[in-house]
Amino acid sequence: MMKPSSSFYRSIKQIKSLSSSSSSSFGDIVHGSSLAILRHYHPVPAAIIGVPISDIDDDSQPFSIINRYRIPGLWDTWRNKNTSGKILRPGMILLKSYVNILGQTGIVDACEKLGVGPGGFYVPSNRSGHKLQRHITSFGRNWDPVTGYNNRYISDGSEPPAIPHGFINLINSAIEVAQAHMDELPSINPDSCLVSFYSTCDRLDLHQDHDESADSLKKGLPVASVSIGDAVEFWYGDTRDENKLGKVLLESGDILIYGGKSRLIFHGIKRILHGTIPPNLEKAVMIRPGHLNLSLKQF
Repeated sequence: MMKPSSSFYRSIKQIKSLSSSSSSSFGDIVHGSSLAILRHYHPVPAAIIGVPISDIDDDSQPFSIINRYRIPGLWDTWRNKNTSGKILRPGMILLKSYVNILGQTGIVDACEKLGVGPGGFYVPSNRSGHKLQRHITSFGRNWDPVTGYNNRYISDGSEPPAIPHGFINLINSAIEVAQAHMDELPSINPDSCLVSFYSTCDRLDLHQDHDESADSLKKGLPVASVSIGDAVEFWYGDTRDENKLGKVLLESGDILIYGGKSRLIFHGIKRILHGTIPPNLEKAVMIRPGHLNLSLKQF
């Protein structure tokens, strides 16, 4: 399958220097962490996080002067500590503004680097051969609407990179917050991250996420969906009948989690609200109009 033109990739990229209204420390953090932690084995200097090198020696591993064991701690700065949770139905909760602007910027940067690399963004087809209205790529396990989960990208046969530790830590912390509001939500160990980019005219038809393993579905292991960029109108419910569906606005930085009794809900994106990207995010990244979504699951 042919990959889309490089102009798509150039549209989602980190500005090399932030606007004059942004502090230099903010820029240092973005370029010192999000650029370096694209894949979980990328190093972060111990000096950045103030951990003595002597504290991280491990004779069982190749010697490194880099403190890669404390990488997840850096990503704690990506989440808002005082997020609000709204229970939409049993097993389904919306964490408003959970990912702060620093985290959103880092996520865009990581997805841009994935998108321009092997197995980058492409427009998938469904089983009938019709093109879907979005660009996709994956971390961890690759997913395609025709073949489901695969070890390799259908676009070029390459293997997907591991999910960055920071993505996993961010989602695990969000699920812990969600569990404080509802006791029927299981924990997960995310091993699949589907990255989707919706242009302003794109849509997501009503569907169920049921390509995961029978064990995962039986346990109701939740899906964690991260929203970046323009807001979207998200519809959900137990049926395809639009008259019986609920709807909620997903804005940049929100994390929607649905599992347990809500694991197999029908859901879709009916509308993308052009021009709703947060101004401070727009200053930090050159992301084209549209909606970037990360969907993390345990197969």
